Amino acid sequence: MRASRILAALVTAVALTGSLAACTSTVSMDAADDANDPLCADVIVRLPGTIDGQDRRWTDAQATGAWGDPDAAILLTCGVTPPGPTEARCITIGGVDWVVDESEAPKYRITTYGRTPAVEVFLDNEVVGSNNVLDRLGPIVSGAIPAESACVDSESVLPDEG
Repeated sequence: MRASRILAALVTAVALTGSLAACTSTVSMDAADDANDPLCADVIVRLPGTIDGQDRRWTDAQATGAWGDPDAAILLTCGVTPPGPTEARCITIGGVDWVVDESEAPKYRITTYGRTPAVEVFLDNEVVGSNNVLDRLGPIVSGAIPAESACVDSESVLPDEG
């Protein structure tokens, strides 16, 4: 009799654990071309459990991270192609230069500039503050991927003489 109660309790515990795990589904993402770069592994192992009040979720692709439930408000992908020179806005937050794609505002695609491999963050600015997110991720990125170059304001570039 005692063994059947223990077995029933164990089955109930497993069922509850399974139903709790089902509350937060895995975020489906695509790995970037250079996701297998060892520097991406250095970034991913340092990612925090929470960013701007959003809890981290499992992802199904290498070198990715996601935060927020039920919808992921922050998606991170390491190993994307580094952006070249651009007229897009470039900001420095958390010790990292970031190129901001505002074409889907209030959702922003923000990519590290001057670092290889590059890290891309896609965030919903209606749910999280972009400065808070980048301030939290910047030190992680700068601690793992060295800067090769920095953003330059086009107004500060000297004109060609000649």
